[in-house]
Parts: sequence; C-alpha cells; structure tokens
Amino acid sequence: MDVKQLLDRLNVALGWELRAVNMYAHYAANIRGINRLQLSPLFTTESNESLTHADIIRRAIVKLGGIPVTERNTHEIVHSVDFNEMLQFSLETETKAAEVYGEIMKLIGGGDQEMYDAVEQIYLAELRSIESLRLLMS
Repeated sequence: MDVKQLLDRLNVALGWELRAVNMYAHYAANIRGINRLQLSPLFTTESNESLTHADIIRRAIVKLGGIPVTERNTHEIVHSVDFNEMLQFSLETETKAAEVYGEIMKLIGGGDQEMYDAVEQIYLAELRSIESLRLLMS
C-alpha cells in the first residue's frame, strides 16, 4: 500500500465531501415550489451524510499520519433554483466522489481491513445516491 498516494486520494475525497456539505445545504435552502417538499429533505440528508463521510475520511488520514485538508474541492458550486439543474449537479458530485472512493479501495487493497470496510461503505452509499438521483431525473 503506497501511503503517500493513499493520503493524496483520501484528501481528494475529503475535499469532495466538504464541497458536498456546502452544495447540498445550499440547494436545500434554495429549492422552491412543490419540489421543495421532497428535495429539501433529500438535500439536507445528503449534506449530513457528506459530513459523516468527511469525518470518517479525516480520521483515516490522521490514522495514516497525514494532515487532512480543510478546504473543499474547488469545483464550482453553481447556484440554481431549477430543481433539474440541482439534481444534475448533485449527480456529477456523487459520481466524482464514487470514482475517488473506487480508487481509494484499490489503493488500500489487502492492507488495513478496517479502513477498507469504512471506505467501501461510503462508496456504496455514493452508488445508492447516484441511483436515487438518476431515478429522480428520469
């Protein structure tokens, strides 16, 4: 297991999670109309889930002797009040996060089983979010 490369990827994942916390909180506050009934709670739940994921990843970074990033990923959070755009931006974010978690799982490999299991659970949660968003958009 290449610890330096793993720390880099974990920090990338942390940056995406910190971004997701902000993006979902922003969308939960800005969704309007009838879609607010379903999407505001969804976005709030996703924001909270991202915060939990960030904490797990932050602890993994520290466990490996690294320093967790404190800044979110710099990918722009686009303001919108259009629910279709919000869902599309959410899907993009979840897809990027899932890709990074897939890379992290490969890097851990047969190394730290506890860390692998924790990352795998986050990866599966990202995949579930992707599927939910796709269904909402269809």
